[in-house]
Amino acid sequence: MNNKLIEKFAENFFNAYYSGCWNNEIQNPISDLSVQESYAVQNRVTKKRIARGERAIGYKVGCTSYAIQSQFGLNEPIYGRLFWPHIFNDGKELNWKRYANCAIEPEMVLKIGKDLEGENLSDKILINAIEYISPGIEIHNFKFWYMPPKLQELICSNGIHTGLVVGGSKSSPDSLSFESEWFKVYKDDKIITKAKASEIMGGPLHSLRWLTGKLTKQNKILRTGSFVIPGSPVELINISEDTKLTIFIEKVGKAIAYFKS
Repeated sequence: MNNKLIEKFAENFFNAYYSGCWNNEIQNPISDLSVQESYAVQNRVTKKRIARGERAIGYKVGCTSYAIQSQFGLNEPIYGRLFWPHIFNDGKELNWKRYANCAIEPEMVLKIGKDLEGENLSDKILINAIEYISPGIEIHNFKFWYMPPKLQELICSNGIHTGLVVGGSKSSPDSLSFESEWFKVYKDDKIITKAKASEIMGGPLHSLRWLTGKLTKQNKILRTGSFVIPGSPVELINISEDTKLTIFIEKVGKAIAYFKS
């Protein structure tokens, strides 16, 4: 691995998360990084954020549906980290102008109740490991500093993730099919897009299985108490004006965020 280049990219992505600006001093294209090196950048950014006082509390899986893969021009999933204090309660008021091209996705928020480890785990094992499921709104800086978008940048940028609003309801995993549930997104109570859970890699359990397998290969365990957002079945929705944003997931509930300038 080119550790000097990894550190340069890590410093840039760390600073860009907070400033919304990119330091153009790096002459290398993002494609100079391998996928493994890109995750090394992500890991270094995670350590920098923890050193800053944040806490890694789980994982996100991104680029999981055809809608988003088409939107990005990419064709495989990635994972990133979730951080406290960027997890907000239902009804949170957020300034959309503080984000770099603010965008959202509807998400199932899985609370993990048992350690998960292993590859190709059965649906039964995965369901038994989920303590409960809440509705969530994932917030993004929908900004790629290198065009066209590359998988390496999506990984380095932590899946362009910036935060998560979590609804108050807590549903049992036994009540879901993890395939047929509708996800719906509303702006000011008007529906703007919808899709079924099956669009997420065939269903959110497939995404959780993929994540657990990836971590297992790195000798990591998905720990009890972690939160996981397995991806969205719909495209990213831009927020470019004041709006009440509501997401509804069938059998899970709804989450609301108020985007104001």
